[in-house]
Amino acid sequence: MRSARVALLGGGRSSEHEVSLASAASVREGLRTAGHEVFAIEVGRDGVWRHDGSVLAVKPGCGLEGVDVVFPVLHGPFGEDGTVQGLLECLDIPYVGAGVLASALCMDKVMFKELMAHAGLAQVDYRAVRAGELASDRAGVLARLEALGLPVFVKPARLGSSVGIVRVAASEELPAALQTAFEHDSLAIVEAAARGLEVECSVIGNGEPIASEPGEIVLATGEKGWYDYEAKYTPGGMQLVVPARVPPWVRERIQETAIRAFQASGCCGLARVDFFIEGEQVLLNELNTMPGFTATSVFASLFEASGVPYAELLDRLVQLAFERHTALARHRH
Repeated sequence: MRSARVALLGGGRSSEHEVSLASAASVREGLRTAGHEVFAIEVGRDGVWRHDGSVLAVKPGCGLEGVDVVFPVLHGPFGEDGTVQGLLECLDIPYVGAGVLASALCMDKVMFKELMAHAGLAQVDYRAVRAGELASDRAGVLARLEALGLPVFVKPARLGSSVGIVRVAASEELPAALQTAFEHDSLAIVEAAARGLEVECSVIGNGEPIASEPGEIVLATGEKGWYDYEAKYTPGGMQLVVPARVPPWVRERIQETAIRAFQASGCCGLARVDFFIEGEQVLLNELNTMPGFTATSVFASLFEASGVPYAELLDRLVQLAFERHTALARHRH
């Protein structure tokens, strides 16, 4: 194990600011348990980076405050979408998680689904809608969406933590749901509702990633509920059943598909891959390049159940960041 001085980024400009701070607090304690020194940086809603209340300034090519590696526990736009990753590349410092392209790609649910379709991975049916389309061709947009059947889920295309998502059970609710999504993003995605189990699988690694045991999401609200913000971040809002209650060959297919999605999107470090399971059919839903690390978050819980304790998991992620940075440095640009 290589002990390191880790810059931990938390907060951020997105609506997931508070979730990120909660994640960063958990990661801070885990890194310390693993023997690392933590240099905590809070990214304000104004985008300013601060350490102990003092504003930080950065210079390209000069690293960051003498730290060895950065752990950007940032969720959503301006953190998980390749923007901060690009800055860290310019600083020439190792960092945990996916690079610029994979971060941006996986943050955009529409682009991710199109790439996964090209890779031949089964998914729920979906449609993309841009803000201007609803005003210019309302009837055409609604007709396209109604072809998905009901209910559907309307989401901002480039946001996470179920922020801005609306479940639509009647056609007349679609315009208002789209407007809610457009409050967060100019691009919305509308997905057909899957009828099966909701299952998630964690992945870590670079060139040879490994998948955790898949876990099944069981909502406290029962089958009539859905995995919204409250269910994700309220203690007792959901129960994680590991391993998922599916046949062994389906669990293996979930793990294989998670790794395929991870590799096809160019990810490295870590990801949480979300699925719907209808009978023996595995339907890919989303891939999160910086999943939550709070006490109720699934990513670490799945690896804990797979035999990798929290502190060890965080240490592995730090070592993978060093590994990736060293490998990239071998190439001339």
